[in-house]
Amino acid sequence: MLYDLQGEANMAPIVGMLWSAVRENNQRLKLITEGMTLEEVDYKGPDGSYNSTAQLIRHLLYVDLNWVYRIKGESLPKTLKEQFGPMIDENNRLPMIEGKSVVTLMTNYEEVIKLLEDVCIQLSDSELEKIVYFGHENEKQATIRWGIWHMADHSRYHQAQINQLRKWYRNVI
Repeated sequence: MLYDLQGEANMAPIVGMLWSAVRENNQRLKLITEGMTLEEVDYKGPDGSYNSTAQLIRHLLYVDLNWVYRIKGESLPKTLKEQFGPMIDENNRLPMIEGKSVVTLMTNYEEVIKLLEDVCIQLSDSELEKIVYFGHENEKQATIRWGIWHMADHSRYHQAQINQLRKWYRNVI
């Protein structure tokens, strides 16, 4: 198997490279969550104080969904906000998610990744320089280039947490 950051043939070169980093991380997330039981997906660590895999996947999905619409220059539709939000709860924590299978969570997330792919097909490399606003109050600025890179980086960060949860869970059962 050859590892490379080659984009799709119908994408601009830099856009394609960034897209491939997101795609590869999504494929890695599928591998590390494969076969998780509902109990394991909802597991919150040895003392119950950590975010569960379900919470982390939903968080990644919602952050990436927001980025897709930000890149498109559109507001996130209310229906999607209601279905997958909020970003944080009233205690500034990831919202509680329970009773969702890893298959359901990953299927929903893959739909977001497909939306990103569709957006990337339409992006030129020069459009990566466009400035967009993000953050809980849209108080931060970034280029679209950084936003797509952030999607890949953010996924890796939470994958490390999911791997730790899996290790802890294996020691419990």
